[in-house]
Amino acid sequence: MPPRAEPGTPLYVHLPFCAAKCPYCDFYSVAGDDLDTGGVIEAVLREAERFAPRAPRTVFFGGGTPSFHSPDELRRLLSELERITAFRESAEEVTFECNPESLDAEKARLLVEHGVDRVSIGFQSLEPAVLELFGRVHTVDQSFRAYGAAREAGVPRIAVDLIYGAPGQGVDAWTRGLERVLALGPDHLSAYNLTFEPGTPFAQWLAEGKLAQEPEAVELELFERTRAIAASRGMEAYEVSNFASKGEECRHNLNYWRNGPYVGLGPSAVSKVGHTRRGRPRSIGAWRRALEGDGEEWAFEETLSPKARLGETWWLGLRLARGVDPEEARRAAGFVAAEGKPDPAEETAGRLAADGLLERVGERFRLTVRGLPLADRVATHFLEPSRE
Repeated sequence: MPPRAEPGTPLYVHLPFCAAKCPYCDFYSVAGDDLDTGGVIEAVLREAERFAPRAPRTVFFGGGTPSFHSPDELRRLLSELERITAFRESAEEVTFECNPESLDAEKARLLVEHGVDRVSIGFQSLEPAVLELFGRVHTVDQSFRAYGAAREAGVPRIAVDLIYGAPGQGVDAWTRGLERVLALGPDHLSAYNLTFEPGTPFAQWLAEGKLAQEPEAVELELFERTRAIAASRGMEAYEVSNFASKGEECRHNLNYWRNGPYVGLGPSAVSKVGHTRRGRPRSIGAWRRALEGDGEEWAFEETLSPKARLGETWWLGLRLARGVDPEEARRAAGFVAAEGKPDPAEETAGRLAADGLLERVGERFRLTVRGLPLADRVATHFLEPSRE
């Protein structure tokens, strides 16, 4: 039995059901019609009894589409998780992911009544043709109604998710949609460049020539336009793809980018306790069967070397606007350099700074204006010397 996470450890709850499976999505999710959604809630609660930390600092319900569940199922989940963890007193943030077609006034009020103080609504686009391409089952009007329901219910903080770079979308259409969303006054915006993840229908269609990725110059213009418009609305780009009003950063996700510990519940969920990471099976059936025994069935389990952990800490942390402090990274990774030998990650950062992709500000390294659009490419440099 692995050690139980310390009180205060952030908690993630994965609920895999969706109204439909989007062809670009590589998260574990399944279309929920005629499936045992209530049974999954009960299994999550059994798992929580064994593994959930007491008094988690943050709680995040993701998926899938957590709002897909019925009000009775949501009430059961939230009230029992409170009994098990006492999260309502401890958590500085409780986030619930929602899709527009399944967030109404009743559910929004229920979430607030049971301790949710942040909802993240997946608009993804305000263009009907793009929504259809993305396999979304909601309309533009439903997105605005869901947002209104959350505001009227008194949800303290609302985040909106969007995706840019859809084939043929164009910069002007994206700009109009983004400005309409920001006119609502969300507290947080996630704006992601469309990616063609291996194993998804989108990746297959790209390989078959049924879809074409936007040219790099267009993606760069979309990236820069997004940052400029968000800034004009007072939304700080605190991470490469995430923007927030002052003090409204997603605290749960900040813990991931800082390579902190966390516990995950549900099928496909990952936990990181100490320096060991474990992942549940990407199957509801296999996950539930594991819970019928001692709960010790994992799809994978790994404990990286200190050097690999250090590289991973930089890889994650450079996504943040504040960048990485080498000393903080060493502590997070549990890395101690051998006497007389330099920190390999700090050496890599120095080389990237000489190339103009990173800059040193005080004790921290961060991406330059030139490096920002290349964030993923730059960050992988820290993983290469960590492989042993």
